[in-house]
Amino acid sequence: MVTRAKKTKEQRIRTEYNRIKKSYKPLPKETLNVVEGLMRRAAFMRVSLEDMEEDLMENGSVELFSQSESQKPYERQRPMAQLYNSMNANYQKIIRELSSHLPKEIQEKMDSPEDIMTRFANMRGDD
Repeated sequence: MVTRAKKTKEQRIRTEYNRIKKSYKPLPKETLNVVEGLMRRAAFMRVSLEDMEEDLMENGSVELFSQSESQKPYERQRPMAQLYNSMNANYQKIIRELSSHLPKEIQEKMDSPEDIMTRFANMRGDD
């Protein structure tokens, strides 16, 4: 977490993009062209989700809210929590889509899209 605080968001996104891209390096150029945008979106979303998680840890996912001073405040989900939930769902969809572009023999050996990317990256190191 200390190193994360020293890097800008752009640097963290670039680092995450490079991490993802390594997993796809051995794929054909045509496939890389298809998944390029997904890799960039996934990198952005993962870093953004980390930032949102930090905010949620510090401030919680609910807040007191009132329409006016005369009304008694009630708890509601913070907008940050709503945004986090939405972005997290979309991030998972992107990871599934990215994983679907990996060779079928690798996909069949994995339990989850995250496992697929990790195993594929590790297999590349065995070459």
